[in-house]
Amino acid sequence: MRISKRVAFLGLLAAMSLQGAATARAADIPSMVGTWSGKTDSIGDAFGLRTRDRTVHITEQTDRRFRGYFDYEGGHKDFFGIVFPDNVSFAWTSTASKGSVQGRILAPDHIAACYIEGGPDATAGCSDLTRTDKKP
Repeated sequence: MRISKRVAFLGLLAAMSLQGAATARAADIPSMVGTWSGKTDSIGDAFGLRTRDRTVHITEQTDRRFRGYFDYEGGHKDFFGIVFPDNVSFAWTSTASKGSVQGRILAPDHIAACYIEGGPDATAGCSDLTRTDKKP
């Protein structure tokens, strides 16, 4: 009996520890909301090598999930994203995209976001973005 009480007690402690760790991780989810600006360097057959200005607006975030938009010379794109459980990596996609964005949070106000698209219009590019405003 004494051993089973100890095992039960240790199990309870372990469960409480895991619950506390999950709560701590949730509290550490970085905010992506704001206006992010910088340069995008890309390559593809259609446009060759290009460097362009890029501004991304992340308009809302609920826990790890966020949404936003950006405007570009071809139009306007809305996207939906997620911050991964490591609280450093993120991804976003759009209903109008043939590819997706993978990114890393480099500092609280500094991210890198890279887009890869395969197929006939294949292209690859990365943006180095700094948060210029905490508002979208």
